[in-house]
Amino acid sequence: MAVLPILIAPHPVLKQVAKPVPAVDQRIARLMDDMVETMYEASGIGLAAPQVGILDRVIVVDVHEKDEAPNPIRMANPEVVWSSPDLAVCEEGCLSIPEQYAEVTRPSAVRVRYLDRDGQEREIEASGMLATCIQHEIDHLNGVLFVDHLSMLKRGMIMRRLQKQQRQKASA
Repeated sequence: MAVLPILIAPHPVLKQVAKPVPAVDQRIARLMDDMVETMYEASGIGLAAPQVGILDRVIVVDVHEKDEAPNPIRMANPEVVWSSPDLAVCEEGCLSIPEQYAEVTRPSAVRVRYLDRDGQEREIEASGMLATCIQHEIDHLNGVLFVDHLSMLKRGMIMRRLQKQQRQKASA
């Protein structure tokens, strides 16, 4: 397994739509494993393939608590087949928009169909943080960042802070 470089906004790949994978073959299984390792290395709870520069519809998530064993979920071609009419507000961040956070409103629960690491079709019902995380990562597959759910004013503020932070890192 390998840790992959994570793209930082406004990298153009992050705004592109990822393509469905025809099957979970050895390359996709390896990508999933590398993404899990990358997510853990970055202390994240989710990662989408476009964030590592690969335009395949692949995400990984793990929202286990600190006192629980890791429980990564690897998904290819995830598709929301049902979403709750009830909404939830959650503070979100993103590995591609480091150290920036904002409240985002999303359905409080979802049912998602996907292919697992073995290529088997699965469905999962998720609520709470898992539902938020899965929706956030699926957004990445569609070229949508969490800041795209915010007002133009809030989005602009976050992106300016991110650019300032990146300039400071580059000059350090």
